[in-house]
Amino acid sequence: MANPDFDVLIVGAGLSGIGAAYYLQERCPGKTYAILEGRKAIGGTWDLFRYPGIRSDSDMHTLGYDFKPWKERKAIADGPSILNYVRETASENGIDRRIKFEHLVREARWDSGAALWSLKVEDKAAGVERTLTCRMLHMCAGYYSYEGGYKPDFPGEASFKGQVIHPQAWPEDLDYSDKKVVVIGSGATAVTLVPEMAKKAAHVTMLQRSPTYIVSRPAEDKVALGLRRILPAKTAYGLTRWKNTLLQMLFFRLARRRPEKVKERIVGMAQEELGADFDVETHFTPSYNPWDQRLCLVPDGDLFKSIKDGEASVVTDNIETFTESGIKLASGEALDADIVVSATGLQLEFMGGADVFVDGKPVEPSSLHGYRGIMFNNIPNLVVTFGYTNASWTLKADLIAKFVSRLIRHMDRTGAVEVRPIADQHPGDAPWLDFSSGYVTRALHRLPKQGQEAPWRLNQNYVQDIFEIGRARLDDGILRYRKPGDAAFKTPMEVAPQPLAAE
Repeated sequence: MANPDFDVLIVGAGLSGIGAAYYLQERCPGKTYAILEGRKAIGGTWDLFRYPGIRSDSDMHTLGYDFKPWKERKAIADGPSILNYVRETASENGIDRRIKFEHLVREARWDSGAALWSLKVEDKAAGVERTLTCRMLHMCAGYYSYEGGYKPDFPGEASFKGQVIHPQAWPEDLDYSDKKVVVIGSGATAVTLVPEMAKKAAHVTMLQRSPTYIVSRPAEDKVALGLRRILPAKTAYGLTRWKNTLLQMLFFRLARRRPEKVKERIVGMAQEELGADFDVETHFTPSYNPWDQRLCLVPDGDLFKSIKDGEASVVTDNIETFTESGIKLASGEALDADIVVSATGLQLEFMGGADVFVDGKPVEPSSLHGYRGIMFNNIPNLVVTFGYTNASWTLKADLIAKFVSRLIRHMDRTGAVEVRPIADQHPGDAPWLDFSSGYVTRALHRLPKQGQEAPWRLNQNYVQDIFEIGRARLDDGILRYRKPGDAAFKTPMEVAPQPLAAE
C-alpha cells in the first residue's frame, strides 16, 4: 500500500482543529499531520465574524479547552479574547507551524486499494490545485458555509437608499454613529448586535417575526474567580468546568421535563428586567418550548438595559416591503432606517462543502447515518467534529479529538489500515438535529441522519458521551477493521439497507 503524505490531515484551524491537533501530537507523537485552513488566519468563527460586540453564547470554562485554563475575568467573553486564546494555544504547542493557510479542500476521495484519502486542495495563495494524501481524515470545518450567511430576498430591497449588511460580511469601515439601525432577527447574533450598536447609533430596533427565549447571566463567574484565588489554576478551572457543565445539563433536562414551568420562569425574568409595563407577552414569549431552539444568552442583561433605557426597541411583526427610507411592516407601521442588518442566520453545510467519493462513487450526505455522532456508516477513516447544540461545542470536540487518538493507537497495535462503522441493519431515520431553528430546518435535507438507538443516535449529553465516546469499545463489532492484504469492504452504494427488526 502507498505511503501517505501525512498520517492525519485535519481540516480547519478553528477552535476544533487546534484542539484536535493538540491531542494528536500529545497522544500519537510519532504521527505526521497538517491542518488545512481555507482562510488566511487561525480562529475559524472567531476570526471570521467581526461585527460589533461579537462574543460567545457559552461560558469560556466550558467553551475553552479542558487542557488550557481560561484566565480572563469574563466568563462570557468577547470574540477578540477568544481568538487570542485559540491563537495562543496554537503558538504554545507549535501547532501554528503545522497549518497550511489558504488551502481550501474541494474534494476528498477514498481509495480502498491504497487505503488512503486523496484531497483535492485549492492553494489560493499560489493559484494552483494540489493533491494531498492521508490515512486518517479529521474534519473540523464546522457546520456552516464560510462563503456567506443566509439572507432572504426581501421585497422592495432594491429601492432602499441605505445599507443592507449581513453580520458574516461586516464592513470594516462601517460608521453607524447617530444612524437609525434596524436589526432583522432575534437569535444570538441579533441580541449581541443590538445593545452594542445602541451605544453609538441614534436608535436600534430589533425586528423579529417571533420571539426567542433570552436569558440574562453574569458576565463574570464569581465562583470561578473565588476558586482561582485559593486553588491552582488548572484545578479551579476543572471544578468550574464541571460546575457549569452540570448546571447546563440540569437546566436542559428540566426544560424537557417541565417546559411550561421553565418557560414561565424565563419569561418572568425578562419581565423583571424590563419592568411591569413592558409587553413581554408579545416580544419575549416564544410559541415553542425552551430548547426546541437554542436559548440566547445576554451578559449582565445588556439587551434588556438598552431597551429599558430607550436606546433600543423591539418590534414583533412581518416585513411587507422595504421602502426608500426603511421598512414597511404588515401591520402598516413604518420603521425608518439608515442601516439594516440582516441577522438572519447561517447556511449549514457538511464536510466544509467538499465533495466526497468512496472508491470512485459519490457520497450523498443525506444518505449517511452517524456513528456516535462522529463517524458515518460505511465511510472509512473519517471523523467529523460536530459539537453540542444545548451546551458548549468544545465539550464534545475534546471528546472526539481524544477518540481519534485512541482509534489511531488501536489501529497501530492491530496492524489495521482502515476502519469504518458498518450497520448490519438499517439504523432507522431521525433528523441529524432535533431543532426547530430556521437555519437547521432549511438544511436538514442536506445533512446526514441519525439512527434511533445507540450507537447510531446523536447524544446531546456530555456525561453520557464520556462513556459512549470517551470510553467506547473499539472492538464493538460495528467498527470493522482491515489489514493489508484483507479483501476490501463494499462501498456504500453496494450495501442495501436492511429493515429494522421491528419491521
